Amino acid sequence: MTQETTDKLRKCFESMAVFKDLTQTSLFKTLGLPSFMRDWLLQRFENADGVFDAGEMLSFVHEFIPKHDDWTRIKDRIVVGFERVKLLAKIVVNIDVVTGEVTFSLPDFGLRNRETMIDADVWDKCRGKLASGHETWGMLELGYRPPDDTARPKVPGKIRLLSFRDFCPYDIDLNYYKDVRNEFSIQEWIDIILGAVDYKAEGYDAAKAENADLPDPQIMKLTMLSRVLPFAEKRLNLMELAPMGTGKSYLFGQVSRYGWLSTSDKMTRAKLFYDAGRREPGLVGQNDFIVLDEIQKTIFEDGMGSVMQGYLEQGTFSVGNYSSSADSGFVLCGNIAPEIMKQDGYAYMFANLPKLFQDAAMIDRFHGFIKGWNIPRMNSTLKIDGWALNSEYFTAILHQLRDDSSYRHVVDELIEVPSGSDERDTEAIKRISTAFVKLLFPNVRTPADISEKDFVRYCFRPAIKMRYTIRYQMGLMNEQYRGKDLPALKIRKEA
Repeated sequence: MTQETTDKLRKCFESMAVFKDLTQTSLFKTLGLPSFMRDWLLQRFENADGVFDAGEMLSFVHEFIPKHDDWTRIKDRIVVGFERVKLLAKIVVNIDVVTGEVTFSLPDFGLRNRETMIDADVWDKCRGKLASGHETWGMLELGYRPPDDTARPKVPGKIRLLSFRDFCPYDIDLNYYKDVRNEFSIQEWIDIILGAVDYKAEGYDAAKAENADLPDPQIMKLTMLSRVLPFAEKRLNLMELAPMGTGKSYLFGQVSRYGWLSTSDKMTRAKLFYDAGRREPGLVGQNDFIVLDEIQKTIFEDGMGSVMQGYLEQGTFSVGNYSSSADSGFVLCGNIAPEIMKQDGYAYMFANLPKLFQDAAMIDRFHGFIKGWNIPRMNSTLKIDGWALNSEYFTAILHQLRDDSSYRHVVDELIEVPSGSDERDTEAIKRISTAFVKLLFPNVRTPADISEKDFVRYCFRPAIKMRYTIRYQMGLMNEQYRGKDLPALKIRKEA
């Protein structure tokens, strides 16, 4: 990123720009904190020159950001010592419809609803934040209500929520974010987004210089940013196969607090959709996107095909007598052999996928394919080491953009669909195009706000390429789909 771009970034985003140096800061690697929490700490402890006091930060982390293994010690302080303990954690609130009781759980520590309580006065003060989503990060203050064996019925001991302060200490002005995009060129904005997800734009030029087999740096950058699309668009389903070491797990698992990276070797309906025994929603009801990593090694419960296929198509599902809908997208990630990778998507790539995804009708529900071999293997030259947009702020923006339907309206106006076009192909291309507009051109409010050249180059053509790989692989999987072209979509000239 040039000095001019850096200066504009700091001027336009002020405190939302933080100095990140992932090539030197081993402190955060040692602490094992995700990017969104790391940037929250940087914003809190950095001075205007990007320098932070490591000792002060470590003291805060040790006091308020416990690890899972610290939970017994914390419970001892609360339950036995009757201390009031503050910690930064993820909280999930439950409102019992039958009793009206409001309880909470701390999923990262195994604290369950039946062990907790929220007094009415506390709930009145923090309901606006805690009721706004399934999971909320924040500063919690916990205490203890001891058991009363003399009461009839007996009153069990419970951990109480005494106070709550939202993790996000600032209000997000979405309109400002959209408008400020006008201050940057598309190349500058791409570099800023890369920095927001911890990557250094100049590293792609260095990667090309070292390895002539890699594509143009612009293609590498856009391929990397394709991974971010499900952050901004509801129910966007993607697949990616890539060589090992290209950063799939890091970006999907560390950058955003709104998604879930699963490395479990077994997937069940209860875990993904609804746990009838516990009467609890599964992952799709709790996250913006679900990433199934190491997909070739994942075992799926028998009978998952119908519920998965229905959800990928409509966003609805039924488990037993329970039916619901959700907005979470699915991303399948896996590794690919070098000999297959070299054929650039024209060899059959899905032979090692679980049986569930050996069906062309199932694959058809995935909107696009990310060619992960266009992303260089991670190295120090690709790690951000300068001023960048706060990851926590950036991903919170994308989370809010998921609800903005105006971008899809713009895409519908820009793309002309011939009569008789395949609906799934058309929907896939439009949905991916919409996600690219949100990511790269958030300032767009009408079709006139984006040039035809920019829309085609950065949104429409990449969407077609991502969908084409899915369609081509379907043809290799099932001759019924072989030789069928994508719809001849084109741009409306009057737009």
